Amino acid sequence: MRGMKKSIITLTGLPGSGKSSTANAVAQMLGYRRFSSGDFARQVAADHGITIEEWNKKAETMPELDSEVDEAVRTTGEGSDLVIDSRTAFHWIPEAFKVFLTLDPRTAAERTFRQIQQEGRASQNAASVEDVHQKTLARIESEQVRYKKLYDLDYMDESQYDFVIDTANNSIDETAEKIVTAYKKWLA
Repeated sequence: MRGMKKSIITLTGLPGSGKSSTANAVAQMLGYRRFSSGDFARQVAADHGITIEEWNKKAETMPELDSEVDEAVRTTGEGSDLVIDSRTAFHWIPEAFKVFLTLDPRTAAERTFRQIQQEGRASQNAASVEDVHQKTLARIESEQVRYKKLYDLDYMDESQYDFVIDTANNSIDETAEKIVTAYKKWLA
């Protein structure tokens, strides 16, 4: 089994669970590169002049939109010393250390709204926490429908992951440290 493991960590989780921030912290702690399929998808959406929510809805009937992101993840996953935050990277790179970040959707919406207000997000906007919450629930539903149809996959099934952590009561650094510790044990 040891020869089958890759020095790649995939981070999956609900929108707003801290995937991007955690991936940045883990990559920095390990000296690894980072790739975000969410950032990639948001940029593709922005390039097309639509929001990420519109992009997700279109992807339900236009599988080529997911294919573009999936290809970027698969190509990136051919490397090593990587942290990849992506809903489906664990599926495309089964030899990676697979992490799932969980968080109550309401708390996730509050975090996302705060980030939009403070920093902005490419192709994503919101008028209130409730607006983000509703968009998040719709996004989760859209992704579950798409991934089930495209890959017969439910990314929210926590049994598929090597490590699951609730980010509600952990800071980014605490979450990252716990992931790095579990990853090093997994590699040993």
